[in-house]
Order: sequence, then structure tokens, then C-alpha cells
Amino acid sequence: MAGLPRDEAGTAASYASLARPLLLPTWLIIGVFLLLPVLLMVVYSFLTKEFRGGVEWTFTLAAYEQFFVTRGLFGDEPPSIEWTYIIIFWRSIWQAALATLLCLVIGFPTAWFIATRPPQSRGIWLFLITIPYWVNLLIRTVSLRFILRDNGPLNDALIVTGLIDAPLPILNSDVAVQIGLFYSYLPFMVLPIYAAVERFEFALSEAAADLYANRWQVMLHVVLPAVRPGILAGTILVFIPALGAFLAPDLLGGAKAFMIGSLIDEQFRGSQGNWPFGAAISVILMTLVLIALFIQARAASRGAS
Repeated sequence: MAGLPRDEAGTAASYASLARPLLLPTWLIIGVFLLLPVLLMVVYSFLTKEFRGGVEWTFTLAAYEQFFVTRGLFGDEPPSIEWTYIIIFWRSIWQAALATLLCLVIGFPTAWFIATRPPQSRGIWLFLITIPYWVNLLIRTVSLRFILRDNGPLNDALIVTGLIDAPLPILNSDVAVQIGLFYSYLPFMVLPIYAAVERFEFALSEAAADLYANRWQVMLHVVLPAVRPGILAGTILVFIPALGAFLAPDLLGGAKAFMIGSLIDEQFRGSQGNWPFGAAISVILMTLVLIALFIQARAASRGAS
């Protein structure tokens, strides 16, 4: 190792020789539990649906054609665009985007508040943020269903305070799904931003104020660029799982708020499911996510340069 003392160079070389053996278990786990399932999903998307469930090992593009094209009820009409699944994808994208925006609007001041507390009390605030995750997501979503129903605590409280005269039909709507997504993924936005704000050098904002910058200028030109990595990390951590969520749409939205995750889940249920079609939807969803991550990575690299 050039530039290092002989002893340090020898130690660095010995650790470098152990890098591959030490990483072997990690690569094995990634290969078996991540890459192999993704590969199987891609392969299944090109297979043929078996009449009694499962698949036939006949390769075809029928699953992808089913997503994009319709040929009528009996398959004898001229092909046309299948808007049903495209609309479901669009609904999922805007629901996930809105949930991400709401988490950012609430999560940023929350993270700022926690990061600016005395060090001895920050752990308590973080504990309060993460304690709901001690309970399974399914149980928390079912609890939300109880809260949002017509005769639930939320409507009862609004009626008692006189804000409404009759119960609001929140359950089985896009609003209920949005509440479920926001509640489920808010900590995923708070924690990365908190980590970024905690590392922020507050002397920079004080210096900007000394140079006659107002609060908005300090926030836009000093604080936000410094905590941008935390915001981007939180956005990714919220948007991607919200895009593929199926518990909130199934339990809170019903048939009126069908999303991608619900559509995929439906294809693998029982003998009437369509495994190749479910796999094809998963591949399309994964492709869209990878494209979005690639665009974000390119934008981040350009901003850094």
C-alpha cells in the first residue's frame, strides 16, 4: 500500500485478502433470498397459466399482452389498449406520491424538533416515533379500520365536538387508504431526516442570519441542501413500499381503491389465480421502480458534481 508505513500496509493487505471470504455469506444470502426469487418471478412472467392453477412450462408473452392489450370478452375483437390495469397503476402511483408528500410535510418538522431537543431527551422522542412498530402492520391496519368506520371513535369525536352532524363515509375510500399509508410509513421519513438534521452544523444557519438572510432564505439555501440526503432517503423508503402496499388498500379501501399490491396479491390466491400475470405485473412494477431510482441517482450525481 503506497503511502502507508510497512506495518500498516501489511495489515491492510491481510484484511483485503479476507474481504471475499468474509463477504461470501452475505452474497449467498442475497443470491438465495433476493436474486433467485426475482429470477423466478421473471421466468414465471413468460409462462402459461394452467387451467387448474399454477403454470405450464410453455413460454409466451400472453401475461404482458393481458396487461397492455384487450381483445374483447371472447378474444375475437381487434386489439385495443387495456386501461383497467393502467388506471390501477396510475392510482397506485399518485397514492404513493401523495403519501410520500404528506410524510415529508409532517416528518420534516417532526425530525427537526427531535434533533433540536437536548441530547438526553432525543431517545425518548425517537422511542415514541418507533413504538407503533412494535405491533404487527396487519394489527395496526385493522385497528385503523375500527377507528375510521362510520360509528368509530373518529366520527364519534367529530360529532361530539360539533364539527359534523352525520358520520363521514371515510372507510372504503381513497382517503382511508391515504391515512393508512401515511400512518404506516411516516417513521420511514422521520428517521432518515432526523439523522441528517442531527449532523447539520447549526453554525451555518447562524452565519447566514448574521449576513441578513431571513428564515426562509436560511431554510432554502442552507438547511435543505445540507439535509437533502436524508430527505431523498426518506422519500425512497416511503414511496417504494407505499407503491406496492396491499394491506391498506384491501382493509381500508375495498374494491374502490384497488392498487398494484392488491392486484398482484389477487393473482396468487387459490386455484383461480393467474401466476404468470401476477409475475408480469410484479416485473412491470419492479422495472418502473428501477427506472425511477436510476433517474434519481443520475440527478443526485449531477447535483453532487
